[in-house]
Formats: sequence, C-alpha cells, structure tokens
Amino acid sequence: MREIIAQFRESFSIAVESLALHKMRSFLTMLGIVFGVGAVIAMLSIGEGARQESLEQIEVLGVRNIIVRSMPQPDTDDEVNDAVRPFGITLKDADAIRRVCSFTERHTVNWETDVEARTYQGDARVTLIGTTPAHAAIFNVRLSQGNFIIPHHSEQTANVCVIGSDVRKALFGFQDPINRLVKLQDQWFRVIGVMVSKKEAISSDAALPAANSSVIIPLTTAMAKFPRQDAGSSRSSRRRRFRNRDDNTYLDRNTIDQIAVQVRQETDITEAAAVITRLLRQRHNNQVDFTVTIPEQLIEQSQKTQSIFNIVMGAIAGISLLVGGIGIMNIMLASVLERTREIGVRRAIGATRAMIIAQFLTEAALLSVVGGVMGIALGWILTELITAYADWRTIVSAWSVFLAFTVAVATGIIFGYYPARRAASRDVIEALRYE
Repeated sequence: MREIIAQFRESFSIAVESLALHKMRSFLTMLGIVFGVGAVIAMLSIGEGARQESLEQIEVLGVRNIIVRSMPQPDTDDEVNDAVRPFGITLKDADAIRRVCSFTERHTVNWETDVEARTYQGDARVTLIGTTPAHAAIFNVRLSQGNFIIPHHSEQTANVCVIGSDVRKALFGFQDPINRLVKLQDQWFRVIGVMVSKKEAISSDAALPAANSSVIIPLTTAMAKFPRQDAGSSRSSRRRRFRNRDDNTYLDRNTIDQIAVQVRQETDITEAAAVITRLLRQRHNNQVDFTVTIPEQLIEQSQKTQSIFNIVMGAIAGISLLVGGIGIMNIMLASVLERTREIGVRRAIGATRAMIIAQFLTEAALLSVVGGVMGIALGWILTELITAYADWRTIVSAWSVFLAFTVAVATGIIFGYYPARRAASRDVIEALRYE
C-alpha cells in the first residue's frame, strides 16, 4: 500500500510539474472540458427548473380538473344578433354538468371582471372573481391569513373578499388587512383572507387569471352587485349578450367565464372531458363559444417541449465534452512525443509500463479535474445569467454537478488512455536514442 501511495505521489508531482511548464497549452486544452461541464450543468438546471414548474402547475391547476371557459365574443355581432341565447357559458350549463355528469366530485364557476380597488393607503387595478366555496378545494388555494369564503357568505350575498398577495401589497403595504375595508368599484368589502403567492398558470386560457392580482368574492355577490352592462363593465374581450324577446334589446343574464369540474378518478378525465364537450355542444346548438381544457395535457405538452430542448442542449454539451476529450488526447500525444527521451530514461532505471501509464493518465485526469472545477463555476454563472436575462427558472442540483464532473473526469481518462498506453509501449532503446 505504501508503495502504491508513493508511486501515486510521484506521478502526481510529475504531472503537476509538466502541466505547469506549459500553462497556456494546458489551459487551452481544458477549455473543452470547461465549456462541456458548464453546458451540462446549465442544461440540467433548466430541465430541473421546468420540472419543478410542472409540479407547481399540477398543484395550481389540479391533475383531476377539467376547465371550461367562455370564448371571446366575435367582433361582428351578426352571429349574436341571430341568437336567442347568450354567447358563452352560463350558470345553467354548470347546473347541467352537475346533474348529468355523475363522474364529477366537485365543481365551481367563476365570474370575472376588472375593477378598480381602493383603500386609504393605495389603489390598484384588480381582477374580480366571483366564485363558490368549492373553488378553494379544486384549485388548492392556500391562505397566508384569514379564511376563504363559505356557503353562508353566498347565501347572504355578503360583501366579503379574499385578496391576492400583490393586491395586499398595493392596498395595505405592511399592515394587517384582515377585517379591513376595501372599495371595489363603488362597493365596500371586508377582507377575510389573503392568498399565498402563486405561480401563474401555463396558459391564461387554462385557469384563473393571475391569482396574486385577484380579489375573490362570493358568486352571488358578484352577479348581484356588479351587473354586466352591454359591452361595458365586463372585460371588453369577453362580452356576453343576448336578445330580449320582448323589447329587442341586449341584456346580460347569468353568463359566466369559467366552469371548473373535478372528477373522482384521474383515469376518467379524458372521457369526462369528451362527455362535457358533447353536452355543451348540444346545449349550445353546436355554437363554438367555449373551450374545454385538461390541464394535465397542457403540462404533458410543456414537458415534451422541454424534453426536446433538453435533448438539443444535451447534444451541445456532449459535443463540447467530446471536443474537450479530443483536445486532451491531442495534447497528451504531443506530450508523449516531446518526452520520449524522459520515458526511455525512466524505463531504463526500472519504471514499469504500468507506472508510465499511471503517470500520463494522472496528467489527463488532472486536466479533467481542474477543467471540471472551472466548468462547475462556469455552469453556476450561466444559470444565474439565464435566470436574470432569459427569465427562465433554473435549479442547480447536487446530482447534476456530480454527473457533469464525473463525466468530465471519465472523458479525460478515456481519451488520455491511448496516449498513456502509447508512451508505455515505446521501445526503451529507441526512446533513449530519440532526439
């Protein structure tokens, strides 16, 4: 054992001395490894960030949820003028889904509009969402303070609200908002809860508007105290109007923006979505004024896109490591040629072929190790730059650093083995005669 340690120390010292003798050449040789390791770490950090976002999206949207949203009304009113029903989904549609579709476990509806929110401390433009108590369970709403709306609030058409984290900052700053009043348009509401800050959904058409800038109130309160007028108070891109049979005018009646259905079994979700689509098409006389979305499919599509990106990035990183390995082999072959006489002298005084191989492999491994350490630093810098300038989420995990470093060292040893073996196989006499 002592003899092995002594031989390793000797090989290591010779390797350090040889690399230090040609600093610039050694540095240029390591660049391939440096960029390869940095690219691997950056690629894996992007993939890990995307995976974490997918997990958060599942939590936000719900893996067992089906979301039905009203489509924007066309710019032309020809289609609407000839209809005797509102454009988009209604409360009656939600009731029909609840009665007909036995596979549903929970369901909720959302009524949305943009309003001005004011307090004595500040004001903000917010998205007002009228909904039911089931909304919290379906969309995994978590509160940092207070409570969510309950059935009693809906029954009493109460002026209570739950605000998003951004709304709290804008309206109350660092003060406690619970039981304080906020004015929504011309109505005063009492704050009963504050939602935890949430990641935005993959698509604005797939779920709620940004929860952080939303104010949630009981559905009955929203529809009773914030009436939608003809293309007026509601979102201009989502006008819901239909003909009054008596006076030939357009009124707003019970139209909603979203129906969210939670099925009992995750395996039933595709079939359930098909059933809901058929039911609504039948009720709407095949008028295309709604969309049915399965959040799980959006997440899967996002993951497929990310996988393609990871493959491309992995190929680039692999090419960088390959170039780095070829660079190490090239430099080591040149080093073997330069030090042929040294090899002959060492062999003449008793060095075995294994010792010569160990010497040159140590040099190759040392190049890879130093290049790998520099690559780790480069990878960390790249992830910070990607997060800062591309606004992509990145997560550098310990296993990605370990993987990149291990592959780099293995690349150096594999590509350094051929030059080491070639050095050990040189004839002693010819090596001593080499000029």
